[in-house]
Amino acid sequence: MIPTDDIKALVAQGDHLFGKRGSLVSMWQEIAEQFYPERADFTAGCTMSDEFADHLSSSYPLMIRRDFGNSLGTMLRPNSLDWFAMRCKGEGDDYDDQQGKAWLEWATGVQKRAMYDRRSLFTRASKEADHDTATFGQHVKSITLNRAADGLLYRCWHLRDCAWAESDEGVVDTMHRKWKPTAIDLTRIFPGKVHTKVGDMLTGANKNPYGEINVRHIVIPADRANGIDYMGKRTNVPFVSLFIDVDNMHVMEVVGRAYFEYIVPRWQTIPGSQYAVSPATICALPDARLIQAMTYTLLEAGEKATNPPMIVADGMLRSDLAIYAGGATYVDPDYDERMGEVLRPLSSDKSGLPFGFDMVQDQRMMLREAFYLDKLTLPMNTPEMTAYEVSQRVSDYIRQAAPIFEPLEDEDNAAVCEATFDILMRAGAFGSYDDIPQSLKGENIGFRFESPLHDAIERQKTSRYSEAQQILTATMPVWPEAVAEINFKEAFRDVLGAAGVPAKWRNSEEDAEAIVEQQKEAAQTQQLLATMQQGADVAKTMGEVAPGGLEAMAA
Repeated sequence: MIPTDDIKALVAQGDHLFGKRGSLVSMWQEIAEQFYPERADFTAGCTMSDEFADHLSSSYPLMIRRDFGNSLGTMLRPNSLDWFAMRCKGEGDDYDDQQGKAWLEWATGVQKRAMYDRRSLFTRASKEADHDTATFGQHVKSITLNRAADGLLYRCWHLRDCAWAESDEGVVDTMHRKWKPTAIDLTRIFPGKVHTKVGDMLTGANKNPYGEINVRHIVIPADRANGIDYMGKRTNVPFVSLFIDVDNMHVMEVVGRAYFEYIVPRWQTIPGSQYAVSPATICALPDARLIQAMTYTLLEAGEKATNPPMIVADGMLRSDLAIYAGGATYVDPDYDERMGEVLRPLSSDKSGLPFGFDMVQDQRMMLREAFYLDKLTLPMNTPEMTAYEVSQRVSDYIRQAAPIFEPLEDEDNAAVCEATFDILMRAGAFGSYDDIPQSLKGENIGFRFESPLHDAIERQKTSRYSEAQQILTATMPVWPEAVAEINFKEAFRDVLGAAGVPAKWRNSEEDAEAIVEQQKEAAQTQQLLATMQQGADVAKTMGEVAPGGLEAMAA
């Protein structure tokens, strides 16, 4: 049993982390109101019945964020590609054991099926996380086995409810997450472990099964747990996970974790802070505010132009103004029209409207640039372009797109895949350890990712191969020996890898050399047989013409 003072100390540590980021939460609220109103419940209440964007005059910033958030998923996890593949970290690209490669490809398929299982919620969590990253520069995901321990479970959590800390090496290793389950759910999740007051909410005189309980999930390094004997079992694993009923200061579950179950990818970090920012929304926030003000002004000016304010002669109207189609306004018949019209529109200058529309278009372009939407399109190649021109276009695209996606690929894709692999390996999803090829045992398994950006990077190899062929073609007429300067065998194997040809389609270097030797032997045998056949044909021909030849010689 954990002493109450230790529980209070753990909760107080989390309260300290939540308190330090108070001003940051206010900024997240402002950003959400401008770009992600359905997520704008950091400091204000927000329900599904609210009109999320009723405070905005233009939906353009919301659509820009939506398109960029969707683009993150398309670029990092494209459905059209097998976007991740296992590889041997120790050997890297030089690893060429075909048995090991085949196992890695098989294990990649196993992991992909586990991740995309409908019950895992991977797609849902990834979608929510992409938009959090696009808007706030970070997100919080958890990866665990489901309650039945027969599948994975991915969840994306609200940044409002999470506070974390880094180790001295800059790695997030401490998480405090607030959670408000109902009493009936908490009892179902932790049967027999909830506080008696929670049980009374289900069976007591004043039943309130759907009343919410303040719970804190804490994951901390085991060495910060001060060696406490949790639940009679001293932890010997890197992390400790605790679920605490904060209302009653009661611990419901304490378990050791061999891995940190939270993934916190951060897009652009700031020195001295464990929190990140979105460079897109930081740049776009002034323009988003401005475009809302400009749109409101233009709407008001346009309304005045189509439904202008009216000047009314005092005392001359006998009914209310009816300024609508088919409306009738009654005027005193004794009024002298020579004194001016009874009812006339107030003149206003509308010459500024086109200029205002031009300014709005300019702000829209600024928003697109702030969210990198002008840099995400792959360069188009035409048949008349040379290999050098294609290479230069691809290089320019990589220079623009790589700074956007490289941090997220490393902190999100790599972290998620590695954590998933560890969980599946411990759960026995990849079979017996004895079935793993010997070349992989004891090696670290990493991941290689496929995306439009990686396709562009790999495409450079094929472009360089084409350039080399063009240079060689131009050189051969004046220097035939130039062909010996290129190792076509290595170049061809690299190009096949860049094209994504599966390992099981390709022979190993040893097998390829054996096939070449067999072909050489077969060619030599065929040549020998052809020579023998030619000799036999000559002998046969001489035998057929010999009698006639002798008679001619005798005559």
